[in-house]
Amino acid sequence: MANQKIGRFEILSTLGQGAMGVVYRATDPLLERTVAIKTISLELSKDEFEEFERRFYREASSAGRLNHPNIVTIHDVGNNDNIAYMAMEFLEGDELRDILDAGVPLTPERSAEIASQVADGLAFAHEHGVVHRDIKPSNIMILKNGAVKITDFGIALIPSSSRTMAGMILGSPKYMSPEQVVGQDVDGRSDIFSLGVVLYEMLTGKPPFSGDNISAIMFRILNEMPTAPGTLKPELPAAFNYIIAKALAKHPDERYQSAGEMAEDLRHYLALQVPANFFAHADGKSRTLERRARPRQETDETVLMAAGTLSQSATTGRGRGKKALLVGGGVVLLLTGLWLFSRGKPPVQIETQPVTSAAMALPPASAPVPSSAVPSAPRDEATLGFAIAPWGEVYVDGNNMGVTPPLKELKIAAGKHKVEIRNAGFTPYVETFELQAGATRKIKHLFK
Repeated sequence: MANQKIGRFEILSTLGQGAMGVVYRATDPLLERTVAIKTISLELSKDEFEEFERRFYREASSAGRLNHPNIVTIHDVGNNDNIAYMAMEFLEGDELRDILDAGVPLTPERSAEIASQVADGLAFAHEHGVVHRDIKPSNIMILKNGAVKITDFGIALIPSSSRTMAGMILGSPKYMSPEQVVGQDVDGRSDIFSLGVVLYEMLTGKPPFSGDNISAIMFRILNEMPTAPGTLKPELPAAFNYIIAKALAKHPDERYQSAGEMAEDLRHYLALQVPANFFAHADGKSRTLERRARPRQETDETVLMAAGTLSQSATTGRGRGKKALLVGGGVVLLLTGLWLFSRGKPPVQIETQPVTSAAMALPPASAPVPSSAVPSAPRDEATLGFAIAPWGEVYVDGNNMGVTPPLKELKIAAGKHKVEIRNAGFTPYVETFELQAGATRKIKHLFK
């Protein structure tokens, strides 16, 4: 389309093609500046075009009112000969996706800086009622001067705007939050989860949730915590284990409650104070850390899917088959991970300790282990073991103790206890018993 016009803009060249249409490099003769022109594809059915056109204008409305150094600037929007277009600032740099695909190593410092700038932009957007909903490497631009820009607010959710089409899930599978996967309403904490996925990929070179198909990816997003980045890369400061785990918590209430809070931790990760019992191990004990001295892949294309499209073939990374729940008839997908959205108790207040470089597993997405459940005197302890399939959320005397697997056993106070193990979609396992000091009891149960 060189030498052609879209609106008042003169097309110079083609920059690329995405899910929604073609992006051109153009010039604005009125203001004598180079711009990028994003158009909507016409190779769609009438219903598809109308839906994407609504998204297209929503993107302009969302980003157009966000004036922030870490958010792409929108100059104009219009419709010319049935081609919807949006003119935005022309960015000279590289997509983070291209950098990662090229195998260019990013230092922990640079990864934290990129993520903190994205978090700054998201914090500003969230303060203005805009949720991006599609944070991923291909929507993050790294400019030549090192600045970072968030692009593509195409599926941003504005409180006053209409919902996405009923029964549809919109986003990029590997970077979706659990609440997006199950079709629930989302807020800024969904973007925080997606940013946590991006940060994990920058730090380790691989995404935290992957699989042979969308079903497997989404199952893992809902049910599994990834290997701690410090386990894959022992040289990483251990604070990243905490930042990643908090950003990737399954339940929004357990994540960072604001992108600004996450940005603050990223900028001060070397001196980050971590909750003393945050790194809970399978034995139910916590580990205190000391301060440390300073020291192409699967596509992430945005997809629009009918809810309930996950098959029962989703498997875990260990090769064990695990069934996903399907809800038909256009009802939004429900997976076993829905237990994550049923909890609403206030957070436990805990002390903090400095952090070191010791690598350890990420904790499950659950409340911290109550101190009352981990007595200080070993002679008063009993051991509770688990052999639960495919998984279960463990409650002891009403206290959330974590998810098994990976949780294998707990040290609990000797005495009488009520144990409940939950898995969404199944009848909970409930048992009350009394344990003597030093005794061991193993609970075996199969949810089917």
